[in-house]
Amino acid sequence: MTNAIYLDCHAGIAGDMLLSSLVDLGADVAYIETHLQRLPLNEFQMQFSNQNKKGIQAKYLNIEFNEAHHHRTASDIFKIIQNSHLPNRVKMRSQKIFNTIAQAEAKIHGMSVEDIHFHEVGAMDSIIDIIGGCLALENLNIDEIYASPIPTGGGKVNIAHGLYPVPAPATAEILKGIPLASFDIDSELTTPTGAAFIKALASKIGPLPSITIDHIGYGCGTKNFDFPNILRAIQFKTKDNTPTQVQVIECQIDDMSAEMLSYFLEQVFEDGALDAYFTPITMKKSRPATKLTIISKIENASFFEDYVLKNTTSLGVRSYTVNRKVLHRQFETVHTSYGAILVKTAMLNDKIIKAKPEFEDVRNAAIQSNTPFVQVYDHINQEIQKHIQIG
Repeated sequence: MTNAIYLDCHAGIAGDMLLSSLVDLGADVAYIETHLQRLPLNEFQMQFSNQNKKGIQAKYLNIEFNEAHHHRTASDIFKIIQNSHLPNRVKMRSQKIFNTIAQAEAKIHGMSVEDIHFHEVGAMDSIIDIIGGCLALENLNIDEIYASPIPTGGGKVNIAHGLYPVPAPATAEILKGIPLASFDIDSELTTPTGAAFIKALASKIGPLPSITIDHIGYGCGTKNFDFPNILRAIQFKTKDNTPTQVQVIECQIDDMSAEMLSYFLEQVFEDGALDAYFTPITMKKSRPATKLTIISKIENASFFEDYVLKNTTSLGVRSYTVNRKVLHRQFETVHTSYGAILVKTAMLNDKIIKAKPEFEDVRNAAIQSNTPFVQVYDHINQEIQKHIQIG
């Protein structure tokens, strides 16, 4: 089974509403705050409180910090994330959200992504909303995200460049291709940050699917209306849809630099490859080369075949279908003598048969305790065996 959430955006969505709803759903505030405090940001305080919005109790987020709002470039924020000790999936999701916003801003202003200043989105509270939201998703072990159609609201809103009609330019650009919901109200309901969460992370948008609900969380916004200004997050489980057959796409490359290959690998993952890797090989005339292998869903085979031909120096690809069987994987947090450690577990026939601590968490524990990595890893593994039944 796969952990999933459905975001009921009947009153729109903003970054603080999402983070608050996930905390109300059960995300550990200490886990979120600990990771955020390790980032090179000014001091801040997060406080979650309960508020009543038209009869519904919801979590409300208040962030206090000393830093004045200022502009950051996209590259500034990407560096903060990439050089951090955040869990890998948190890095990937956060970068995807910021990249979604950067692409929209670049299109609107006619600039390159690297030169884009994030304006409000680069401010402390929005960085905390986005990375904090991704940390909350990780802490809850959410693998899939679904959402309702998105209402944008109406009227006009003040942004960095003046007074604009709702949806604001960045919000409208981000929401291209996303089903919208009609809501006749003179107020902004969906922010660029909220829209980017949906665009970057939601795999399906539509009505609530046929599910069995496990938990519900409510996060509220700052505005008061004659309706509940809340985002409802519904947690449930879905059956695994891991393909039993996949497509393998291969080619040999002997004239691309290491930097070019590294960039290609990053991009191919962002564009939906199930897996991709390089293998050192020797070609004719004893020439060192690299074998590129991409694994994709069968229905995406043609896309990735063309992708290789367009984005590498290869003049051809091999493509074939293979059978695949994988263990179901999920994450859970184990509290050890070195603190909270994220552990990846693998299941076969509903039984956990493998458990492995996440490298970044062990690395951080080793640095903070000034203890050799191998020693920390061994101790944490022993403690995992006491908390997780394997076999």
